[in-house]
Amino acid sequence: MGFTPNSSDDGTILRPSLVPPPSDAHKYSRGHAMVWSGPVLHTGASRLSAQAALAVGAGLVTLIGERARLAEQAAHVTAIMLRETDMSLACVDDRVTAFAIGPGAGAGVRQAVLNILRLNVPTILDADALTAFEGDPATLFGATGPTDVMTPHIGEFRRLFPDIATDNRADAARRAADRAQCVVLLKGSETWVAAPDGRTLANRHASPWLATAGSGDVLTGLICGLVAQGVKAFDAASMAAWLHGDIGVQGGPGLTADKMIGHIPLVLRGCLHDESTHGSGSRT
Repeated sequence: MGFTPNSSDDGTILRPSLVPPPSDAHKYSRGHAMVWSGPVLHTGASRLSAQAALAVGAGLVTLIGERARLAEQAAHVTAIMLRETDMSLACVDDRVTAFAIGPGAGAGVRQAVLNILRLNVPTILDADALTAFEGDPATLFGATGPTDVMTPHIGEFRRLFPDIATDNRADAARRAADRAQCVVLLKGSETWVAAPDGRTLANRHASPWLATAGSGDVLTGLICGLVAQGVKAFDAASMAAWLHGDIGVQGGPGLTADKMIGHIPLVLRGCLHDESTHGSGSRT
């Protein structure tokens, strides 16, 4: 699929435009996303990310990890592939176009994060992949680059950037992106996306119904799926923030993270058939 970001003059992210994939598209031409599986009894978060990456258009999505983790994943997924791996990451080949690590990954994920970043595959870092570097963020910042995306909520942000004030979130995201030299998406009721070159955008199209366990894991998967399809990191983070917000608007009361996956095709259809309308407010 072809995604085009849109924003207003005041820096507000607007509904992206979407065109279908070309008639000769195949699964590898639509990108291969990989997601690091969480440990046994904690696989749900990574599974949500993988399902979101697939639903937003990645041609293939693979969950990777130890055999016991994948045995649990196998009871829940069908269209998502499973590949056993260790810290060598031997299963990662040159067809992999994006990686996500962090959701439900557990406290021992630090070395896996560094090994993945050394592959020079665009990587989305969330949750435990960020918290693992509390007290030593410089090691993480020395490995990240402009094709990578961090997606901290305010607590995770303060663990990595304890000296950056968060009263002005636009400035905080901008300073963090400059320090880490990667895209930073600072989550909140108003989400800010910043690039290392100083660009910033805000997503104001959201809903309080997104405040539910696993919602951020879906956002990570949306970004990963877009990056896997060749969307640049800053654009992918910005568009994913809007799509995620629209899921909340459309889902409304009773929305849970697992139900969010089913709303992704509906949100994408709105971008495909309503390209001329970029409303930034709620749609009912």
